[in-house]
Amino acid sequence: MSSTLSPKHKRKPSTRRQRAPSHLPPRDAHEAALVAIRSFLKCHTSYDAFPVSFRLIVLDTKLNVKKALQCLLLNGVVSAPLWNSEKSAFAGMLTVLDIIHLIQYYYRTANYDYAAMDVETFRLESLRDIENELGVAQPPLVNEHPSSTLYDAAKKLIQTHARRLPLLDKDSATGHEVIVSVLTQYRLLKFIAINCHKEIHQLHMSLRNLKIGTFVSKDPATKDPHNPYHPIATATLDTPVFDVVHMFSERAISAVPIINEDGVVMNLYETVDVITLVRLGAYQSLDLKISEALNQRSPDFPGVVVCSPSDSLGTFLQLLKMRRVHRLVIVEGEEEERNGGKKGRLLGIITLSDILRYIIGISNMENVKEADEDVKASSSTTPDPSLNKSTSYKQEPPNLPTS
Repeated sequence: MSSTLSPKHKRKPSTRRQRAPSHLPPRDAHEAALVAIRSFLKCHTSYDAFPVSFRLIVLDTKLNVKKALQCLLLNGVVSAPLWNSEKSAFAGMLTVLDIIHLIQYYYRTANYDYAAMDVETFRLESLRDIENELGVAQPPLVNEHPSSTLYDAAKKLIQTHARRLPLLDKDSATGHEVIVSVLTQYRLLKFIAINCHKEIHQLHMSLRNLKIGTFVSKDPATKDPHNPYHPIATATLDTPVFDVVHMFSERAISAVPIINEDGVVMNLYETVDVITLVRLGAYQSLDLKISEALNQRSPDFPGVVVCSPSDSLGTFLQLLKMRRVHRLVIVEGEEEERNGGKKGRLLGIITLSDILRYIIGISNMENVKEADEDVKASSSTTPDPSLNKSTSYKQEPPNLPTS
């Protein structure tokens, strides 16, 4: 972006102090930045990542699914902690994926009219039975104390493959559990992006070299003749919505790239798009083509965030400070096009889970102890409260809303 100054106004000389160049080699500077970020996370608790003001939506497990879904949509969130009022205890999380499982169950076992009636009385406490019926993995019943370090919270998110971590405390008077807040991957990574300015600028290695995320397989031994973009699930504008719903449920993913015949990314279909159809009561719309379903998408959809393999991790974290991003779709860029590729063709996907796992430095939880030894006990980086705190926070703020 450029700007033009009037001839009557002369640009004042900059008084901003220039950052001293790093004397470390590029790779060493990158690794040093990662160690500094891990040290920073070890010195700050989940409390530090809390905004000044936020809303927490908690749903009773006795609530029926329809009312729970209405509550989520009215409050602009896509997940909420569940509370067992009989036991006065935390009972897990309600997420969009739970609703996806329920939709798939009804689609397989009953007609739409039955689904529309049953969803009026179906209670949240029965969702686990649906997952058992479908044979899909149940979400981990994990939580953490708000005073735990952000590093420990991040490790638990990685270990359990969870996208959000409920933070629980004890009521000193009754001894009962109290749900304080929910720490999401997005909130944790944004906290890093806001406070670790110097370190982010040093994360300049390209995504191609870092090899994080899921990429289209080039190994003939692992090629899928039915999906040339294996192991990434893809769809076209002519794919029925329910085929994508099946991918969401079976693979426990939240988005599928929509590509054309050349593999160029045209759009992204997300779990929240399915919820939009359910909110309209359009269960039969699951037979629609993706192209038709996209016409009913909320105008608030932020669009698809794409990048090329030559972009850096630091660039992504800087972007995270400015807008809500939950995944990057990696496509062929100008460099690939010069080598005979197709600009915009799907190469891979990087999720927040991939980014967080890389930053923490744990690809296998057996290496947690080893990673801990690399983290120093103190950090010179202190959080900037004015930047971190937002005016209002909705638990797991949405993309559409989003997850």
